[in-house]
Amino acid sequence: MLPGDFPPWEAVYQQTRRWLRAGCFEAMANDLRSIIRVAQGRQGQPSAAVFDGRTLQSSCESGPRAGYDGYKRRNGSKVHMAVDTLGYLLAVHVTPANEQERAQVAQLCEAVQEATGETVKLAWADQGYTGEEPNQQASEHGIDLQIVKLPEAKKGFVLLPRRWVVERSFGWLARFRRLSRDYERLPQVLAGLHFLIFVILMLPKAAPVLGSGISS
Repeated sequence: MLPGDFPPWEAVYQQTRRWLRAGCFEAMANDLRSIIRVAQGRQGQPSAAVFDGRTLQSSCESGPRAGYDGYKRRNGSKVHMAVDTLGYLLAVHVTPANEQERAQVAQLCEAVQEATGETVKLAWADQGYTGEEPNQQASEHGIDLQIVKLPEAKKGFVLLPRRWVVERSFGWLARFRRLSRDYERLPQVLAGLHFLIFVILMLPKAAPVLGSGISS
């Protein structure tokens, strides 16, 4: 479904895979995130992050590696994400939907510290990350994992401190059809596309700063 002035889809996909393997989109997302943070008077690298996961419905392409999420009642893949306090992507990890969030803490923390140069000291997460083992895994990477719990007597929608940031990030991603469900045969491609989408989201924010740098 590419426009007619593009090369054959096989060539486009092959080049995209090369860029994904080389980490091009991830590097671009990291640079743009730092530019936006500095422009807002913040440190270039964050000291805090927010963890959460969302389940994407499987498709014919991704079905063989899908799992069943009993809570969401759907078959698909689970995308585990870490964002900074502005909601911009730090790390992403894809598993079958039946994998629990708490089991991904070590890999997510390692990716976060690699992306930031080990500046993150605190992470907020929901009750799916509760337990001694997730806390221990986070501590081993220098991160204090804090659980933001729902009020016991909640009524209707409750806006939870810190956790709403990553939920908003999920909302941004949901606007892109390619990430409305899992259309990819390979989890690495699905993860890489998340960085590409965040590059698209951050470019308008960073454009004034980049433009002033070029003109000067």
